[in-house]
Amino acid sequence: MTGVEIGIAAIAVLLLLIIFGMPIGVAMMASSFGAVVFIRNEKVATSMLGSVANDSLEEYLYAIVPLFVLMGLLVTVSGVGKDTFDLFERLLRRVRAGLGIATVFANAVFASITGISVASASVFSRIAVPEMTRHGYTKSFSTGVVAGSSVLGMLIPPSLLMVVYAVLAEQSVGRMFLSGIGPGLLLSALFAATILLTAWLRPASVFVKEDGHDAGEPLAFLGFLRKGAPILILVTVVLGGLYGGFLNPTEAGAMGALGALLIALARRSLTLKSFWSLLLEAGQITVSVLFLIVAATFFSRMLAMSGLPMALAGFLIDGSLGPWGFMIAFIALVIVMGCFIDSISIMLILLPIALPVAEAANFDLIWFGVMTVVAVEIGLLTPPFGLSVYTIKSSIDDPALKVGDIFRGSFPFVVAMVVCLVVLSIFPWITTWLARL
Repeated sequence: MTGVEIGIAAIAVLLLLIIFGMPIGVAMMASSFGAVVFIRNEKVATSMLGSVANDSLEEYLYAIVPLFVLMGLLVTVSGVGKDTFDLFERLLRRVRAGLGIATVFANAVFASITGISVASASVFSRIAVPEMTRHGYTKSFSTGVVAGSSVLGMLIPPSLLMVVYAVLAEQSVGRMFLSGIGPGLLLSALFAATILLTAWLRPASVFVKEDGHDAGEPLAFLGFLRKGAPILILVTVVLGGLYGGFLNPTEAGAMGALGALLIALARRSLTLKSFWSLLLEAGQITVSVLFLIVAATFFSRMLAMSGLPMALAGFLIDGSLGPWGFMIAFIALVIVMGCFIDSISIMLILLPIALPVAEAANFDLIWFGVMTVVAVEIGLLTPPFGLSVYTIKSSIDDPALKVGDIFRGSFPFVVAMVVCLVVLSIFPWITTWLARL
């Protein structure tokens, strides 16, 4: 067998192992090791595995993973998410379907200090859904809004998926973060427009009874300051320090985690027991992510050794498919895989194959990364996997609420995300202009 044939066989074995239930990281390790044995020998495979583990995890940059994860968890328990929702609820209290739009923009702000979509889904399912249903919104629409807007957590910086992409594509984490701002604002606006259009064109799908929500008098200045100051401080410290050049990404994560810890302590929302639980959860998430990165690096090196990516690049770019044909096929494959596999795993499996092709097609790798993240995030809302949907279902103790209802409520937001991909394809400068400053 040639190297290319062995590479194809390794991918087939990887997919079969995943289908049969093997953990994705272990499956990537096993298929990669076996392929290197066939291409070279067992000694080379063992040596490569050791060097990959060392090279992958010795980078100082990887400290950003536990720090941003810990910051997100601390922000969740400190009540910052509820304060963010309360602020937008008051600001949009007289707008038709205003609570839905408030949820979108609150999620956008919450995303800028957490970077984890599942955290957003968990927090706002407890905050926004009861408030919306109390004011006459359908449960399907209420949960769909929360599920849809939760994906902003992986697009608006800081974002864990952006970190993973930057590592795999050897791009600057800071530039990747900057590249998510424009698309994140665009997607937030598209979500708000989707809510307004749905409320006007299909009010029965939005309201059980017409929304008569009025949050009362606007917040007094002191109330606004009390709720808004922690949010503003965290955003200024993390993003201001990062983009102002005062902090590198790892230092920004450390300052954000410290700021979130101080807010949680000041609000007395953190006990010694809950803090220990948060540390354990942050450790478990970090180990899972880093193990997957080691496995993906090994997988990437095996593919490079086989010559498959270059052969695939030549076939797709020089053949009838062409660069944009490849891009459409890649996005479609990412969306389909999102129905079955989690976001990080999709990127770790596909990017080692796709990045050399994208580079050969002369695509901007920053833009390609944002397109990948948006497409991957669609998988959070599509059946049967739909991680955000199942997170919301598990967070809301309501036997009458069916998973299918949440999927139906989130479908308009899937359409909005596809529109976002089209817009970013036509106007790539929305992604790149800040990153290139």
